[in-house]
Amino acid sequence: MRPQIRLGRIAGIEIGLHYSWFVIALLIAFSLVSHFHAVTPRWNEALIWTAALVTSILFFVTLLLHELAHSLVAKSHGLRVQVITLFALGGVSQIESEAGDAKTEFWVAIVGPLTSFLIGTLCMVIVRVTGWLPSSEPTNPVIAVLLWLGYINVALAVFNMIPGYPLDGGRVLRAIAWWITHNADRATRAAAQVGQAVALLFIVYGVYRFFVGAGLGGLWMAFIGWFLLDAARSSYLQVGVMSGLRGQKVADIMERDCASVESYLSVRDFVDEYLLHSGNRCFVVMQDHHAAGILTANDVRKVSRGMWSQESVQSVMRPLSRILTVTPEMSVVKALELMASNKVDEVAVVSDGKLQGIFSRTQVTRFLQVYSDLGQSHDKAA
Repeated sequence: MRPQIRLGRIAGIEIGLHYSWFVIALLIAFSLVSHFHAVTPRWNEALIWTAALVTSILFFVTLLLHELAHSLVAKSHGLRVQVITLFALGGVSQIESEAGDAKTEFWVAIVGPLTSFLIGTLCMVIVRVTGWLPSSEPTNPVIAVLLWLGYINVALAVFNMIPGYPLDGGRVLRAIAWWITHNADRATRAAAQVGQAVALLFIVYGVYRFFVGAGLGGLWMAFIGWFLLDAARSSYLQVGVMSGLRGQKVADIMERDCASVESYLSVRDFVDEYLLHSGNRCFVVMQDHHAAGILTANDVRKVSRGMWSQESVQSVMRPLSRILTVTPEMSVVKALELMASNKVDEVAVVSDGKLQGIFSRTQVTRFLQVYSDLGQSHDKAA
């Protein structure tokens, strides 16, 4: 999930908001306004709204701290983290490389809930020290905000420790299963299956609650279950994808006999004679019998159609000197992680200073399709 609103960077990690974040922020604010109206009738309208909005904002600050804990521990173990996105159901740290062992996976997963639990406990301790009693409602707005921050963060920690992959608790379960079985794929499948079972329980219980009068609360729980079910299924399928790619090298998948075009061609001639009449999406631009750059359909889209006849292929191509390169011996998984972190769809494969071919997401997709078809054929034969 990519952020639509970028807030800045912390420790080299981009922080952003998804538009859905505003939905949950408003829901929390309106819920707290309703609660404060009921329990603190002496507060005026401005004070109630201020306390509710401050609580909502501070909750998402603590949620960001939860995700930062995941990300910083991941980075300390050599994993790449590009973005933290806050959205309707919380936050997500986009860790773009896999943990190399069960111990790393365990600490990356559990540090988030631990952070939320410590924040929540600290808020509750501060409130208790000020003289608040559990049987009463705080009349001081600062104490009320701290109390609700405590409640929400402890609840967040408990919720995230539910053993439903890909929740943090599911990832902890995966780490434990990985440590026991010494097999990351097997552990992920087991954790994802548990996650699907937990998600189905959420859906069933949420629908039940809705029909017995819980209203939107029941539907919200069912929606969370649906989200978890989809995420768990995606994680399960991803295991098959990664098992197909693991052990493969760039040389096994890359396109060696790349279609080539001359640099003097106009963009219109390139589109009419090559792009529209071949299955290739990436072309090597030749100049004086040497590879000079790469040209794709995305590069052509950057040029207005009216300029196609005036612009040459050479002026539109991306020179090899500016293109991300990999070696034929690099693993496919590492190459994909490198492409993801640099937000590119293809890279040049270079060995001993010479262009050997092109490696792209399209080739990976084709490989996985063949791999999947062969797997299905094997299952039917069995």
